Amino acid sequence: MEKNQKKFAEQIQPLRDEIDRIDSDILSLLARRQEQVKKVVALKKTCDVPVFHPAREEDLISRLRTRAEEKKLDPDVIEDLFRVILRHSRVNQASDMRGKGIRPNARVLVIGGAGQMGAMFAALFEKSGYQVRILTESDWENAPGLCADVDLVLVSVPIEKTGAVVEKISPHLPETALLADLTSVKKEPIAAMCRCHKGPVLGIHPLFGPTTTSLDKQIIVVTPGRDPAASHWLVEQLGLWGAVLVQSTPQEHDEIMEIVQALRHFATFCFGRFLYERRVQIQRTLEFSSPIYRLELGMVGRLFAQDAGLYAQIIFATKERRQLLKQFITSLNQHLDMLETNDTQAFIHHFHDIAQWFGPFSDQALRESTFLIERLIERF
Repeated sequence: MEKNQKKFAEQIQPLRDEIDRIDSDILSLLARRQEQVKKVVALKKTCDVPVFHPAREEDLISRLRTRAEEKKLDPDVIEDLFRVILRHSRVNQASDMRGKGIRPNARVLVIGGAGQMGAMFAALFEKSGYQVRILTESDWENAPGLCADVDLVLVSVPIEKTGAVVEKISPHLPETALLADLTSVKKEPIAAMCRCHKGPVLGIHPLFGPTTTSLDKQIIVVTPGRDPAASHWLVEQLGLWGAVLVQSTPQEHDEIMEIVQALRHFATFCFGRFLYERRVQIQRTLEFSSPIYRLELGMVGRLFAQDAGLYAQIIFATKERRQLLKQFITSLNQHLDMLETNDTQAFIHHFHDIAQWFGPFSDQALRESTFLIERLIERF
């Protein structure tokens, strides 16, 4: 045994030394890659090109997967590795791009700039060379001076206050100023802005929270109000910061958000409330849980770790949203008969109909959720 251990120690060391040299070479190559990325950032700044180029990234991943297979490497592992590298590169690029302004020295007024989301955007504009002004609820007497010669007014206040704030600020705005809002509802705010302000109007909905550290691949929905050409510079600026921009009409936006936000958050709330009413032992269930249950419960817990008032605004924002949620509850009640009669065949029938309706997305969802589950297993 001792002889074998000595033989192993003698033979393993050169192999480990070679692995260490290869690891060092990988680090050197990553450093060289980073230097090239810096040159790309400088060129993008000069040409006002957005950070994220989805088509190029997906083409790159496809080529790398093919080359990995040729070299007898696991393409999934190689894809995971390079997606980490690419994200790190994008985040660094986005950070550098924050210093690039499409209209440097333009005057930006953020109403509600002391709030979390308003402060986040105020910081982004300031870092990009804009002259940023803040208007809070306590200093409305300064509104005329703050609005003088302003180029952009960004309204970042609770949904229910947006219309009143727009009406209050509009008399002080230059006609050339771009008026925009950050609310998660678009029809009513855009209608109010177009009614009260004669100049350009744009609706903006960031689909992320104020704790986001980078706009890399974060989705921002932009909805036109009036004079899209006059707001093009702002849309370009958002893209330059790394955001993925989705164009929509106010009507389409609100209809989709009824599902994406209101219904999803309300269904999560109902699930959490049911667990609470039954006084379920959360930690004990996790000891028995599959990764998918932990993932689902994690999303429930995430909701209740945040601001109740914010989610109340989102869920109860419009009568259309409240009507949709009532329809959701009615739909749930329709399944009572199936449970009362133990009708498994009815369940299977509905299951197949719904699966067919989901179509190819089911396979995509299976792949994506499997990826998330595997990452969760690695962590826990």
